[in-house]
Amino acid sequence: MDDLLKFIHARNEADNHAYAEVAYRFGGEAILGSHLPMLDLISMLAQAYEAMEPADPRFDGTTYTLRVLAQSYDEHADYREEWRP
Repeated sequence: MDDLLKFIHARNEADNHAYAEVAYRFGGEAILGSHLPMLDLISMLAQAYEAMEPADPRFDGTTYTLRVLAQSYDEHADYREEWRP
């Protein structure tokens, strides 16, 4: 799961940089307003998961959720098929 979390963090960071570049070049405030909050929430979910103990009742559901979210990057070279829920 550590590799999946690293993957999600890296994809979020790359997406944040990409959206910031679009906004800088084209004034894409609408893009920033709609996508950055979602990226922030995914990052918060990943951070909360990292702090969870496996006995936490949210653990299995959060694991599944992170796997589903990672699927949006399934064409990325670093995505692993074993992460698919």
